[in-house]
Amino acid sequence: MEFLGTTQTASYCGPKKSCALSELPPATITQESYQPYYLPGYRYLNSWRPSLFYKVSSNQSCPDDGSIGQNPLRPPTILPALRTALFSRYSRHDWDQATSAQLRGAETSRQWASRMTADSMRLMQDKDQLTRQMQEGTSRNLGQRLSDIGFWKSELTYELDRLLTENHALDNAKKRMECASDELEGPLQVALECLYHREKRIGVDLVHDNVEKNLIQEIDLLKCSQNQMKKLAERCGIQLRDNRDAQHALERDLADKNSAQFIDEKCFNLRSTSDSINFFHGVEKLNGTVSVPETWAKYSDNNIRHSQNMRANSIRLREEAENLLDSSSDQIWKQFTNTNLAFNSRIAEVTDVKNKLQLQLAKTMQEIFQTENTIMLLERAIMAKECPLKVAQTRLEHRTRRPNVEHCRDIAHFKLVNESFTIDDTLQTLKLRLCEAQDTLQLLVLSKTRLEHDLSVKANSLFLDKEKCMTMRKTFPSTPRLVGYS
Repeated sequence: MEFLGTTQTASYCGPKKSCALSELPPATITQESYQPYYLPGYRYLNSWRPSLFYKVSSNQSCPDDGSIGQNPLRPPTILPALRTALFSRYSRHDWDQATSAQLRGAETSRQWASRMTADSMRLMQDKDQLTRQMQEGTSRNLGQRLSDIGFWKSELTYELDRLLTENHALDNAKKRMECASDELEGPLQVALECLYHREKRIGVDLVHDNVEKNLIQEIDLLKCSQNQMKKLAERCGIQLRDNRDAQHALERDLADKNSAQFIDEKCFNLRSTSDSINFFHGVEKLNGTVSVPETWAKYSDNNIRHSQNMRANSIRLREEAENLLDSSSDQIWKQFTNTNLAFNSRIAEVTDVKNKLQLQLAKTMQEIFQTENTIMLLERAIMAKECPLKVAQTRLEHRTRRPNVEHCRDIAHFKLVNESFTIDDTLQTLKLRLCEAQDTLQLLVLSKTRLEHDLSVKANSLFLDKEKCMTMRKTFPSTPRLVGYS
């Protein structure tokens, strides 16, 4: 047998001397005592053990060495010349295999810990995202609820305004029953002057709009009904009382909507960083609701429908009064009211357009300022890119002077060429963008001029309708005169 670390002629105790060696438990790791640490999910060597062992001398040792045998676990003393004859504990293959196993085990442990950390971070991020999405979803639901409340509030407010207008019209109709026809000369002159003043509108505002149509109708009606005014005082009080009942229902519903909107807005504005949040354990188990979305919407819809019915009854009552006495008085008042409403609507439209034009003009001015700054920044950027381009091109030019084989197309050469092309492309892009910015600036200046002209036109129209016409229409005969109290 050939042993590692020895020659074929080497011997341990000599040819004539016998060493009584007894087999003792190995002093190093054996197959039975070696238990490596296994990680779940990984493959390892199923049975790893060293291929060579050594035996330790027992009490019966070599007879020519008196010091051997005193300690059964101590290996025999070997002469220096014979140390190379010792059996190796492990082979080089065993040593390499153990080192590789140790490295693989450490790498596996590190990878497993890294995956566990990554999974934990991903779990925390997923839960944070889930919580954030749920809170955002609840906020969206609250926002939708606020939108629904706002919708019904607008509907209730609109219906309440129309009901109040109808109540006012019915009350005035009751008083206008006693109006004399001679009181209509003043409104006729006012309507004619309004038409005259509105001819002074400029440009596109000189339009045959709803106000002009109502003014023409009012003039025709006043001329036809100047001698047709009669009295009427029937059932107006009862209808006004019913209208007020519907009005109170609308106002009560509107007040409830305002309270609910305040509470939902407070809930909508709550965040995880708010100071007013607290634990209310068990509150999610309570259910103090008294309606569902269908019945909640139906309640407001019923109030609106009831108000609409009351308004329809009021209109029918006024029509009946007009048929009984003289329809001209009510028609003139309605036409006057419609004309005023058309004036107010037109004034509101022109005011809204004017505000939008002013806002657009302000934005245009701001955009002009920003565009000018952008042009300045682009010019600076173009100037700033010229020096780097010079540096790159100068480097390339200097490197062309390298002698002979040193004139190498190396990485530095490719980088310089790439840098030169990139900076040159950047300069072309910036110059193109500079031209676009200058063209945009010209368009903005032109838009600014047009906006200013349109603003002057709208200001003139507002002055005519609001200051001239509406001021004159305030001189329409008062209610005491319409009912005959001259």
